[in-house]
Amino acid sequence: MSDNDIFLPRAAAPVAARPAPSWAKKAPPKSKAAVRPTATAKTTWRKALAPRDPHEHARKIAENVIDAWHQNHGGSSIDVPLGTVAALALLRQPPQTGNGLADWIINREPHELPQLFKEIYLGHWIKRPDLIDRAVRLHDWAWNPEPDPQQLRAVHAVTHRALNQGLLDLTGHDDPYMRAESDILSPMLTGLRHKSDKKWRGEYHTPPGVTDLLARMLVDKDFAQPGLAIREPAVGSGGMFRSVAQRLRDLRLNPHDYLWYGNDIDALAAACAAVNAIVWDLGPKCFIGCADSLALEDGGYAKTLAEAKDSFADRDRYLDAATSIVASRRAFRLVDDLISGKETASA
Repeated sequence: MSDNDIFLPRAAAPVAARPAPSWAKKAPPKSKAAVRPTATAKTTWRKALAPRDPHEHARKIAENVIDAWHQNHGGSSIDVPLGTVAALALLRQPPQTGNGLADWIINREPHELPQLFKEIYLGHWIKRPDLIDRAVRLHDWAWNPEPDPQQLRAVHAVTHRALNQGLLDLTGHDDPYMRAESDILSPMLTGLRHKSDKKWRGEYHTPPGVTDLLARMLVDKDFAQPGLAIREPAVGSGGMFRSVAQRLRDLRLNPHDYLWYGNDIDALAAACAAVNAIVWDLGPKCFIGCADSLALEDGGYAKTLAEAKDSFADRDRYLDAATSIVASRRAFRLVDDLISGKETASA
């Protein structure tokens, strides 16, 4: 790692033995302890079993989310449903905890959801401000002080549909291998865009089966030495990165030991890749840029790295200011308590 990377967090999570995917496990025998609690009036339980293929499961969720968005007249801003699902994908709900988190979110009112999504993005901004800044297209709408009520109803419908179709069964795991078995944002991005828009952009995402095959063909232990730079000049939502990361984990290698650089000319695709980099846990040396790779000598890497440094510097300034404000308020309260105490004693 170069000196330019020293501003990044130093997480070096050990690679642990991964369990079998949840969709490949046999259902445990039923018992009284395993019975689900009675659903509340607002809770809609998932009615169908998830497909055994995680890619098919992701496609099914995307289709249902797109349908919910259009049925509820969400409008033409496709960054809103994308940002909704992206925020939910950043949450963790391990299988052993049951459906409590999904149920809690399902029971939120439409006007409560933007605040929830802001808090999710802010929580990850603390650790990776560069990636959350890159994903601004996905969460900027949530900060609107006067949101469109109809759009909020559509967001509410998207949230319900995504959770009831088992989004957290794909993305809620503690184990990053389990979370990286599929890409939910790719079929959503391509499905929400008009055919003419995709043709004009030249946007055709490589199918996951193809990227998985390429990763198995190209990546082995002799080639994938720690410290290797893995670059993708047309990263899209990050599908090739997902396949390579899974291949590394299959080889008992840690994606955190590699430098990842993905770039895309489409800001919305780069935003999806930035969120996926967190979901798939590609590590502290993963950078996502938005630029024309063909127009820049280094594919935009220097520009992206400079923007990442600026994001970390901005975060540190904001946190320092927040710390100072909190300390000042505590000091004022202490002075008020002292004055009140003296006045009480003199009286």
